[in-house]
Amino acid sequence: MTFQPEGEPDDVATRVDRVIEDNDVVLFMKGNRLMPQCGYSKRALQLISQYVEEFETVDVLPALDEYRAALSDHSDWETIPQAFVDGEFVGGSDVLSELDERGELESTLAAE
Repeated sequence: MTFQPEGEPDDVATRVDRVIEDNDVVLFMKGNRLMPQCGYSKRALQLISQYVEEFETVDVLPALDEYRAALSDHSDWETIPQAFVDGEFVGGSDVLSELDERGELESTLAAE
């Protein structure tokens, strides 16, 4: 799903809150599943896709600054991509890679 922001930071913040709340796994990324727009987003997408078939993605590029501000309320993390599982911030592509290397990513993504 890609949200088309209406230019209001509050709208983006509301969308971020809603998508985190409504989805078990969500990845805020640059680009989309078919066309990731940065290597880190592509890597995060690949890592999650190994273990989870159905998950939400949000392209932050249409309103990057607004998404960064809205996401900081949830993660205190400055970079994109950002993955959330069951409403909790997990990390970016580097953290997902570390979890995968330790054999913990699948269970992290399956958290209920």
